[in-house]
Amino acid sequence: QVLEELKGSSADVEASALISTDGLMIASSLPNGMDEDRVGAMSAALLSLGDRAARELARGTLERVLLQGERGYVIMSSAGSEAVLTVLARHNAKLGLLFLDIKRAAEALAKMV
Repeated sequence: QVLEELKGSSADVEASALISTDGLMIASSLPNGMDEDRVGAMSAALLSLGDRAARELARGTLERVLLQGERGYVIMSSAGSEAVLTVLARHNAKLGLLFLDIKRAAEALAKMV
């Protein structure tokens, strides 16, 4: 329900998924044909690597991992200590508003996981 609310709150959100830190899919709102297992594994690995890089480079606690491609963004954020919220967003997304929506969703999901 939280993932659907996130998608409904912004026209910029194309898809989202909640993934365990082990890379297992908990819940998703992904497009047909997108491999949930691969999305889960990549999201967990990237968030883990981002966390390690932030610590090693003295940047503090990791808030999010942002990937920008020519067709849009992939944004990963911790949803508690046991899960990752991954969001696919349009290329012209308003990132400030999107980050706020993602933060709220991640906080709500962290209470459930």
